Amino acid sequence: MSEGSKGSSLAFGQVVIGPPGSGKTTYCHGMQEFMGRIGRKVTVVNLDPANEAMPYQCAVDIAELITLPDVMENLKLGPNGGLIYCMEYLEANFDWLQEKLAAFRGHYYLFDCPGQVELYTHHNALKNVFTQLAKWNFRLAAVHLVDSHYCTDPGKFISVLCTSLSTMLHVELPHVNVLSKMDLIEQYGKLAFNLDYYTEVLDLSYLVDHLASDPFFRNYRRLNEKLVEVIEDYSLVSFVPLNVQDKESMRQVMQAVDKANGYSFGDQEQRSLEALMSAAVGADFHFTSTLAVQEKYVQSQDKAVEEEVMDL
Repeated sequence: MSEGSKGSSLAFGQVVIGPPGSGKTTYCHGMQEFMGRIGRKVTVVNLDPANEAMPYQCAVDIAELITLPDVMENLKLGPNGGLIYCMEYLEANFDWLQEKLAAFRGHYYLFDCPGQVELYTHHNALKNVFTQLAKWNFRLAAVHLVDSHYCTDPGKFISVLCTSLSTMLHVELPHVNVLSKMDLIEQYGKLAFNLDYYTEVLDLSYLVDHLASDPFFRNYRRLNEKLVEVIEDYSLVSFVPLNVQDKESMRQVMQAVDKANGYSFGDQEQRSLEALMSAAVGADFHFTSTLAVQEKYVQSQDKAVEEEVMDL
């Protein structure tokens, strides 16, 4: 895996990014298990120096190089400044990362990244790490996780769209945006529109109109219109819904990422995937599908409306 060596074999993988609490570590754990079941050799690389509790099998851990608590204590930095320092330190020690990754040739890589948004929107250290990996013949796709509860707040959803677009333009990798924790969305509140409105990012003028019904946001209608225009002019942002405990949902995300980074699996993996998808009820992945969650969510809303009408 020498730098710039065109003769070395390709390595495929995902860089899992997103804000704190979006489910990056849980996603890496679930994807490691899911891919393992279909016969794909998976190596998880922890690049988050603040990640202390890792449920997955971690093959490469940045904690062997540097940790956030040590940086904060020794350099008297806060968590944000400490994370940036850690990423810059990793950038300055590419030889360590190259040596660690070389032990897992032929594997599929999941890079569990820090949760500081600035690292993906305008700071260059982590972007430079991804660029270096590309020079080592890694074919990566960025999986950007966003908590699905933002869909229940139109103002926050517009903010998420702006952040996602900024991340896509800055990171400069094939990109898959994911709405995580779909199995919990019904606990967050009512959606103003159907789920596909949010995943496909359809006509956002409806979202602006919905915001205008709020006295606070009515004063910022012009600003929201301009933000929406920027998002629609680029026409890049869309989302794949994810319930990490639902095998069909995991398959859809995996195939979206495989398409993005160019990974092509063989016949044996295809047979294993088909066997997993047709597994009998009672397997570990026996949970309500994302589609069923959406249907249940809509039904509960309809029932609530009916009850309100009956009360009137």
